[in-house]
Amino acid sequence: MTEKSWMYAVLEAVQYEMRQDPNMLWLFELTAPVASNPGLPVINLETEFTRKRVINTGIDEMWMVAATLGAGLAGSKAATYIPYQGAAMPFQIIQNHAGKLRHMTGGVASMPVVFVMEMTGQTPGFAGQHSDYEIDSYYMHIPGVKTVVPSTPYDAKGMMASALRDPNPVVFLYPAGLRELVAEVPDEQYDVPLDKAAVLAEGTDLTIVGSGAGMPEILKAADALKADGMSVEVIDLRSLKPMDTETLVASVGKTKKLLAVDQTYYTLGPAAEVVARVAENVDGARFKRIAFPDAPPPASPEMFLWMRVNADHIANAARKLVG
Repeated sequence: MTEKSWMYAVLEAVQYEMRQDPNMLWLFELTAPVASNPGLPVINLETEFTRKRVINTGIDEMWMVAATLGAGLAGSKAATYIPYQGAAMPFQIIQNHAGKLRHMTGGVASMPVVFVMEMTGQTPGFAGQHSDYEIDSYYMHIPGVKTVVPSTPYDAKGMMASALRDPNPVVFLYPAGLRELVAEVPDEQYDVPLDKAAVLAEGTDLTIVGSGAGMPEILKAADALKADGMSVEVIDLRSLKPMDTETLVASVGKTKKLLAVDQTYYTLGPAAEVVARVAENVDGARFKRIAFPDAPPPASPEMFLWMRVNADHIANAARKLVG
C-alpha cells in the first residue's frame, strides 16, 4: 500500500492493462497521460508505449470517442481522455452507437472501452459556458453504457481496472475537485465492482447518499452530525448506472430518512434518481435532496462556492430532516 493521488492511481491501472495487452490503446488531446507521485516512478504512457499506442489526437472529441469505440469493436481494449469543455461533445456517439451496438448485435459485439470525462467545471473559476457541470446526469441516462464516478484513489484504480475488462462501454467520470486527494492504494492490480455502492459509515438515524466530489463534504458533515449525537449512515454511490438500489433500500429501510446530495443540478440529477428508487421500495420514509441550483455556474469563485453544496448545507439539511 502506498499513498497515491487519484490520477496516479488511475494511470497505474491503465499502465498495468497496457503491459498485459499489447493491442490496448489510449487516445488523448491536450492532457498527456502523465502522473507523478512522491516516492514512486513517474508514469508516462506515451513514453513507455510509444505514439503507436498512445495517440495525441487533434482537438475533436467526437473523433476520439468514435475511434476508441471502433478499436474496441475491432478487438482492442481502448480508452480516451476527454478534457474539460469537451465532455458534452461526444454525447451523440456514445448515446447512438456505444450505448446501442451490444444490444443491436444480441450481445455479440464486445466493447471494452472507457471514456474518461474530466469534470473540471464542477470547480471554481469556470464561467457557465465552460462548466460541463451536468455531465453525470447526461451520461447516466444512456441505456447500454455504464457510468461510474469514483470518489477515492482506491476506488478510482480498482474501477478503472474493472472498466477496462468489462465488455460494455464505460463512462468514467473524473471529478477534478478530487485532483489533490491522496490515499492508500495497493501497488498490485485489483478490481472494484462497477455496480456496487460503498457504505462508508453505518448509522441508524439518517442515510446520506452522494457521489464523486461531493463525498468529502458529506463525510465532513457526517462528522459534525456525529458530534451532535446523530447516528448517520453514509453511502457513496460510486456507480450511477447501474445504480445499487439494493444497498440504498436496505439502508433507508433501517433509518427511514434519506438525504440525497448532488454536486450537479437539482433537476433530474443523481439525487433525484436515488430518492425515486428508495421511495418506490421503502414505505413510511422521509426524503430530502440538495444540489446545485438550476443555473449556470458563475465565474466568480465566491458566488460559485456559495451555490455549491458544502458540509454546512448538508449538516443543516440533515438536522431539519431528523428534527
